[in-house]
Amino acid sequence: MRSLLAQFRRFGRDESGVLMAEAVIVLPFMLWAYLALFVYWDGYRSINTAQKAAYTISDMISREMVTLPANYPTGMRDLMRYLLDNDQSVRIRVSSVTWSQVNNRFEVDWSRSPDSAMPQLTTASIQALAQRIPDMADGDRVVLVETEVSYHPAFNVGMTDEVLKQFIVTRPRFIPKLCLTGVVCS
Repeated sequence: MRSLLAQFRRFGRDESGVLMAEAVIVLPFMLWAYLALFVYWDGYRSINTAQKAAYTISDMISREMVTLPANYPTGMRDLMRYLLDNDQSVRIRVSSVTWSQVNNRFEVDWSRSPDSAMPQLTTASIQALAQRIPDMADGDRVVLVETEVSYHPAFNVGMTDEVLKQFIVTRPRFIPKLCLTGVVCS
């Protein structure tokens, strides 16, 4: 009986397997944390890249000094696809908007979305976005560039699929308004 009791005491003081037990408990949390950090970093990188690409397109459009060709928005969408990851889908809408003091509202000069991926803005539909557009003087024009980029996390760590949206208002830099081929530019 004493021998059995001594073995139990020795077993209770033995710490030779504690490190392995702790590692087995902590390892899944460490792996999850590593994957989560990767996914969150990738998500913020994707947001940043989509935002920079959208601002690049808006800046390019604002620097134009001639009537834009009808396929210009398609070229801008293709450029954005080039700037982003291959697995992200891109939708873009480019619109020219003016403020009418007489009508006390924003009015759409033209609006285009390649492959009709996004509905064209109209004078009626732009009113829902009016609070996102800065105050303008009568007759001033701006170009709206709206983009939607899909994001799918690489691992399931609590993030869901997202659509990264950008809404950029840019004033033409060198001319008072941008015209689009095939649209009456008054």
